[in-house]
Amino acid sequence: MPRRKKEECPSAPAWLISFSDLMSLLLTFFILLYSMSVLDIKKLMKFLWYFQGEKALEYTKTVSLLPPISLLPKDIALSLKKRIKRVLPIHGYQIEVIEDYVVLRLFNDVIFEKKSAELSPKAKKALKEVAKALKTIAQKENIEIYIEGHTDLNPPKGVDPWELSVKRAVNVAEFLIKEGVDPKKISATGYGNTRPLYTWNQPLLRRRNDRVEIIIKVKNPRQDLMEEKKSRIIERKDYTGKD
Repeated sequence: MPRRKKEECPSAPAWLISFSDLMSLLLTFFILLYSMSVLDIKKLMKFLWYFQGEKALEYTKTVSLLPPISLLPKDIALSLKKRIKRVLPIHGYQIEVIEDYVVLRLFNDVIFEKKSAELSPKAKKALKEVAKALKTIAQKENIEIYIEGHTDLNPPKGVDPWELSVKRAVNVAEFLIKEGVDPKKISATGYGNTRPLYTWNQPLLRRRNDRVEIIIKVKNPRQDLMEEKKSRIIERKDYTGKD
């Protein structure tokens, strides 16, 4: 009897064929979504002209169905971290995302000279990077920047915690403004020793209460409209005395 010839290529399992069909369908689906994201009305009207006549050619605008892509607070936090980690040691800063806020904490034993409000050389390098990031973000997003100064629960003798926290916050704000950040978007406040991060009797943790926080709030257009409506309602109540 003649011998059977060996198969040159083994046959593919049945599940692989179904899987490849599924991948092809998914690829087609995403290509379709992309093609529908932007409509060229001019080309569409040329196509419809065959059915509706020449009036359809009057519309020549291009309409985008997708809203502009907005940066998320997480993206802003990552952008800040990439810049700051080149300059400051890991114990000199902390970045946290809370809802639509990004909180950048700069600890005073690294960014200020001892028992003063004068910025250290490391702080100036770090704040230059922060300013670059804020200017880039402000080109794409409507943001507000709050700078808050804080001191330790037990500040050095003869030091007013309120005055020191305010001076440190103002110095950071002035430096960012000199580096080109829009002053209209910045506000500075000092809270003294009233808002500690840690209250435990642990020296290393207590030192981290001594800090400046740069809080970045991302405002979307919908929030601006809601705030504008609220202000109009308040103005109407003040004027008429009625809802």
